[in-house]
Order: sequence, then C-alpha cells, then structure tokens
Amino acid sequence: MEVERVLRGMGSVARTQDLRRRGFGARALTRAVADGRVLRLRPGVLALPDAPADFSAAVSAGGLLTCVSAAGHYGLWTTREPSAVHLSRVNLGAGNAVNHRRRQVPIHAVLPMVGLMDVLVHALQCRQQSESVPMVECALRRGDSVPRFVRDLLPGNRNGPARAALGRAGTSADSAIEVVARLLLEDAGWQVEPQVHIAGVRRVDFLLEGFLVIEIDGAAFHSDRGALRRDRKRNNCTIIGGYLVLRFCYEDVMFFPEELLAQVAQVLRRRPTR
Repeated sequence: MEVERVLRGMGSVARTQDLRRRGFGARALTRAVADGRVLRLRPGVLALPDAPADFSAAVSAGGLLTCVSAAGHYGLWTTREPSAVHLSRVNLGAGNAVNHRRRQVPIHAVLPMVGLMDVLVHALQCRQQSESVPMVECALRRGDSVPRFVRDLLPGNRNGPARAALGRAGTSADSAIEVVARLLLEDAGWQVEPQVHIAGVRRVDFLLEGFLVIEIDGAAFHSDRGALRRDRKRNNCTIIGGYLVLRFCYEDVMFFPEELLAQVAQVLRRRPTR
C-alpha cells in the first residue's frame, strides 16, 4: 500500500499520526519524503506536491475546511471565490483564517472538512444571503437535507438572521446565479414567480408582476446556431403571448445589479394591456 495512494484518498494532505494509524511506519514516511514523492509541510503534516492549497492550509493549521471554503468540495453552488480560508478549529484561534468553532454533525469521513450540514450552518451564520442561500438551495435541491433539519441546527435569537436566510432557500433554481437574481428581484419588492410554465414557451426563469418575463443566461448560452434559433423562437413566442421579456447574464446580476433593477423598474412602469 503506497503512501501516495492513501494520501490521495485523504485529500492529498494529512497529519503524520493519521497516516500512522493507517499502517505506515516512520521509516516508510521518511523514505517517501526523502524520495520527493511526499512533502513535509510542517512537523507532523505531509502532503503530495499537487495537494489543494486549501486542504493544505486547513491541515497545517490543525483545522478542517468549512463554510464557503468547503462549498466547492461538496459540489455546492458558489457565486465568488472566498477572500479568506474558512476553518473550524475547536477551542483554538485560526490566525488569518475565519474560524467556525462549533460543530454539530460528524466531520467528513475522509477529507479534511466538517460535515455538510455544518458547512451550511456556518455559511448561513457567516455570509450574506447572496452567498449562503445558493449553497443551501443546491443542497436542498439535491435532497441532501430538508429545511427543518437545518433549522433545528440554528436555535436561539442569535441565529435569527441565519434562519431568515434559510427561509429564502427553495428548490426551483437551476444555478447559483438564478438564486441570486431571485433574491435581488424579491428584495426590490416585486411579485416574483420562479420557473413559471408558459404555453408554447415552456418554463421561464421568472415572471414578475404577472407580465414581465426575466431570463438569466448562463455562460453556455447560444453554444451553436441551432440553440440560437431555438432561443429566438422561444423569445418570440413569449412576446406573442402578450408578455414582455428582459434577458440578463451573470455579469449583470453580480456586477451591475443597480442597472439591472433600473431596467426592470422602467419596464414594470409600462404595464401592458393583455
């Protein structure tokens, strides 16, 4: 059993004592380091040369990844790269990292991360809704949990904002950017219906105030001419049905939300007669 293969299964970085528990003696580990197959990041921490930087940071700090730093490893929707590493170090400080000390569920079975439910709870407690709600909605959509279970992990008055964010997570979105767009439109005070079926058009991303269709285009939008033609036909059928249509992309939602809202407001002021 090679040290490299076992390390790879542990996220490519591990404490020496954990490798010793898996049957590797001091001589085998020293040889792997001497051969350059394994790196010694610090006393008691070994890693493969290509170990993920965030896993290395977590194990070197004696902690586990959590919150937005663990989201990608769990396959959760994210909207931006975290500006700092988020760790869970019980009864310890975290240096330059953001520390989430409390854990309520078992940690990941293999990788240096807290359990998925703790990741969601930490995000709801720590991040703004545009970051935390997409993560939670992704987990709920996959069936990883139910809102009641997550809510039970958020007791007390101090978790009121976190519970409020949880209450905004649904299961209708197809992507993180759709969740952020829905939050943006709802916060503006409009009636927002997600994933509405329109005859001859099929589903649209959002229907506002009963007449304005909002579509959010992803990065793969119009990958070929056939897709372009199908989309144009769909757009035309929507308008023929008496609806108005606005289309926005990722950059509009994330970087120019005020401009997006201004355009939507301008159209809503001209409510058509249907």
